[in-house]
Amino acid sequence: MKLVTLTTEFKEHILHITLHRPKALNAINSLMMSELKEVMENYHRVWPGTRGILITGSGDKAFAAGADIREFVGLSPQEASELSRRGHETFQLIENAHLPVIAAVNGFALGGGCELAMACHIRIASEHAKFGQPEVNLGLIPGFDGTQRLPQLVGKAKALELLMTGDMIDAQEAHRIGLVNQVVEPGQEVSTAEKMLQKIIHKGPLSIKYTIRCVNANYNPIEDGTEMEISHFGHLMASEEGKEGISAFLEKRKPRFHKE
Repeated sequence: MKLVTLTTEFKEHILHITLHRPKALNAINSLMMSELKEVMENYHRVWPGTRGILITGSGDKAFAAGADIREFVGLSPQEASELSRRGHETFQLIENAHLPVIAAVNGFALGGGCELAMACHIRIASEHAKFGQPEVNLGLIPGFDGTQRLPQLVGKAKALELLMTGDMIDAQEAHRIGLVNQVVEPGQEVSTAEKMLQKIIHKGPLSIKYTIRCVNANYNPIEDGTEMEISHFGHLMASEEGKEGISAFLEKRKPRFHKE
């Protein structure tokens, strides 16, 4: 897969995706969004055996400093809405991936960069990381689901505060309010994310897939998360994965799950 704005590396069943526009602080332009979508749609085919995805930014200054504002100039309402829709579709592919996706945030995660991090299932942040949705400073609102995901993570009141003030917060505050899962020393965010992914991918792959699906269903108005959980619990109990996990527990050994 030929990529211009991203670099990829596949090792130990983990696909590393690095946003790579260092001169622009990894700002997300249309090409990067298209390439992210292409990778998320094709990772199983291009990198067989992928069981986890890690997304980070190149350099130590930025995860992604936002969307590329230069592309906003002169857009019609229809063109702007289409840009937003493409971002929604791409980030939903990340959120709804059937395997764990972790963001290793190594610097600024602002605007679209913060929205990308929020689309990931887990966020590991460097102590130097900064987060924010500054769109109101431009007379805009987030366009890539930021108004929807931020309240899910930090609650309505705090989300409205951050969205309406446009304030930037540091990693410690982001951790305190629940925006990030863990804060680590600078330079340790990728290795920490790798360790967490290795822990997760050694669990039952089908149970991880269903866990993500059931949790996401809680936030989808057209899905019944409770009924989905009941159904998936029943399916797993009768699956080879569930049978192996139960047998291993009773026999006091590590389970030998089939690696998809």
